[in-house]
Amino acid sequence: MPLLLAGLMSRAGLLELGSSFHFLASNRALAILALATILEIVADKIPAVDHGLDALSTVLRPLAGSVLAASAFGRIADPFHALALGVVVGAPAALVPHAGKAALRAASTAFTAGIANPLLSLAEDMGALVLFALAVLVPIMVALGLLLVLALLIGRFRSHDRVPAS
Repeated sequence: MPLLLAGLMSRAGLLELGSSFHFLASNRALAILALATILEIVADKIPAVDHGLDALSTVLRPLAGSVLAASAFGRIADPFHALALGVVVGAPAALVPHAGKAALRAASTAFTAGIANPLLSLAEDMGALVLFALAVLVPIMVALGLLLVLALLIGRFRSHDRVPAS
């Protein structure tokens, strides 16, 4: 899902991807990523299938996290360096939550016979959307906050300069 969202945001001009990763916004990549996202969302709701999907995701999620992180390093011209940094940053960032999810899902299966797994999956889908939105929006909000503080400081200094002498 995060790769699909990144590709869609890049296509809309809302997210700058590194030049070597513009393919994520191509029609073919978006179609493949949309299909993979739909399959993952649906398959993850089927109790027996979700465990097989978790096993496959143990390999795929760190790869996807690496590509996603590498694509965000837009200022790094060399795709090899961007991908190396993406592996260092993105693979653990994708694998750690996946491992936690897999452990939670195994516990849920043991305690509820898999009945709660679709609800957990829905919560995970919502969490992925929220975290992606935060990853994109928080830097923008920080930049806007800094601009606001700067504007307030400039206004304050200007008001002190206008104080008449008595």
